[in-house]
Amino acid sequence: MEIAFGMVGLVAAAVALAACARRFGLAEPLILTVAGVVASYLPFVPEVVLEPEIVLLGLLPPLLYATAISTSLIDFRPKKVSITLLSVGLVLFTTFAVAGVVMWLLPVPFAAAVAIGAVVAPPDAVAATAIARRVGMPRRIVTLLEGESLFNDATALTTLRTAIAAMAGTVSIWQAGLDFVIAAGGGAIIGILAAAVLRMLRRRITDPVLDTSVSLLAPFLAYLPAEKVHASGVIAVVTCGLILGHGAPVWQTAASRVAERTNWRTIQFILESAVFLLIGLEVRHIVEDAWNSDLPHGTLLLVCAAVLGVVVLSRPVWVFPSTYFAWLVEGRLHGKPKPALSGPAVVSWAGMRGVVTLAAVLLLPSDTPELATLRLVALVVVAGTLLLQGVSLPWVVRLLRLRGPSRAEDALQAAALLQQATAAGLEALDANITDATPPQTAATLREQAEHRARAAWEQLGRSESLRVTPSGEYRRLRLAMLAAEREVVLRVRDTGTLDHEVLEEVMATLDLEESTISRVTEAEDDDADLLLSPMATGDCDHLRAAPHTVVPDTPDSCAECVAEGMVWVHLRMCLTCGHIACCDSSPGNHASKHYANTTHPVMRSVEPGESWRWCYVDELLG
Repeated sequence: MEIAFGMVGLVAAAVALAACARRFGLAEPLILTVAGVVASYLPFVPEVVLEPEIVLLGLLPPLLYATAISTSLIDFRPKKVSITLLSVGLVLFTTFAVAGVVMWLLPVPFAAAVAIGAVVAPPDAVAATAIARRVGMPRRIVTLLEGESLFNDATALTTLRTAIAAMAGTVSIWQAGLDFVIAAGGGAIIGILAAAVLRMLRRRITDPVLDTSVSLLAPFLAYLPAEKVHASGVIAVVTCGLILGHGAPVWQTAASRVAERTNWRTIQFILESAVFLLIGLEVRHIVEDAWNSDLPHGTLLLVCAAVLGVVVLSRPVWVFPSTYFAWLVEGRLHGKPKPALSGPAVVSWAGMRGVVTLAAVLLLPSDTPELATLRLVALVVVAGTLLLQGVSLPWVVRLLRLRGPSRAEDALQAAALLQQATAAGLEALDANITDATPPQTAATLREQAEHRARAAWEQLGRSESLRVTPSGEYRRLRLAMLAAEREVVLRVRDTGTLDHEVLEEVMATLDLEESTISRVTEAEDDDADLLLSPMATGDCDHLRAAPHTVVPDTPDSCAECVAEGMVWVHLRMCLTCGHIACCDSSPGNHASKHYANTTHPVMRSVEPGESWRWCYVDELLG
């Protein structure tokens, strides 16, 4: 019972602290770790000792899988050289740099020094991505950090396992190198095989509950067989997750994808929050064990400070030259510009350590020389990088003037993509209409598709003449209708006149529609007051030939709407003749009518802060 109460209390505290951190815009890993440190010194909080099996078998596989399935394999491929240099090269470089300092300051053999170097070498996937997304780093840097943190654990754990074997005098240098290659290659092969098996299962499963159950087993189906044959379970999980995440739109039903996405986001949030709280809770007994060891306190503090310094400094020493080497290998050949210094600078400073380091240090044998000191070193590196780099990383990003992803630009690109998808859908509709198709059914489907595309464009700006867009008003009224409908269903439920199964089916229908509307409304509210920055010209002859602006014929108004007594939503300008007309969300649709009458191909938005252009002929955004 005490274990159950402890687990419930741990999860509840972690979730509450994470929610407070989000509420006040603070970094969750830092708040949770500091709270854990404070709690570890409270008299009523029991001593927490993390078993390595709990972390390596229970926490690490699902955390890595949750990150892998949400990582774009397409974005990952162009950065494969950079990611390899960081996840393999940097980990080994840091490992041996730390080993040299530890051997100089402590009476430990080379294998033990390499072991502690491998323990503190890998940055943490959870800490890096959590802080990177919060501070608004450019997506190319977030992708690089995610790719690094997915694979560096495999490098570190394989190196650690080899070093532990060498401490017993059973491994040569050549054997260590061979074991490393076998572990990495074996992990990748097992990950591919696991993904293939799960793909076959998913193609035959249409029930979201069963599919989600298979998804929850996926990280362990990849991890456990790999570890059983002494391959890298980490690489197996990551490989399997990347493949399944990339193929999900083809292999899974829409309902299964929605359920899987929600479940894994919840699991990831709970585990990440609990992990950083556990890191803080371990502080007290690790500090006391090291402080009470035979090593002089001055030497103890010097070793901790020296290793932390080496860990922090070795990263920029490796990152800067490797960044430009990767550009020479894979960037220059594709015409990419030489990387600016700001990119490697922020990557150099995003080296926070986390739970893998604290779990890995527990794998050191009990007869390892200066074991208590080595455990404190690992703790200092984790806490020091989280506090030093995690706290200052937002300041570094602002100092380097790195611009994060713009939600407004995302909304613009999403609207253009949805426009293309809608056009394809309407073509499919026309191709599948038969004589038996009721005209009203086809008209309803067409209106629904066009309404969805118009709603996406409406999120791009606010009109001075009309603050409420048609789609926004539709959502407001439909939510009011759904509230009334639910009230009736609840009244009927309370009378007990209908079966529970019938009521649940009706309520699920209402919930599904309301959740979709609410999610769209929240996204629109987030983006409502954002201004769009200029976008790059699209690959279209009409866009390349069209100017970026011309002299408008009737500034600030749609002449047709004025003449017809209508109110417009947003204004567009023809880049051939300068004619100002209303957008497709407006009742008059005069911009599209102007194109139909004149065949002038390109228009642009004239809303404040917007400069995007649209080609009617090729349906491309510029």
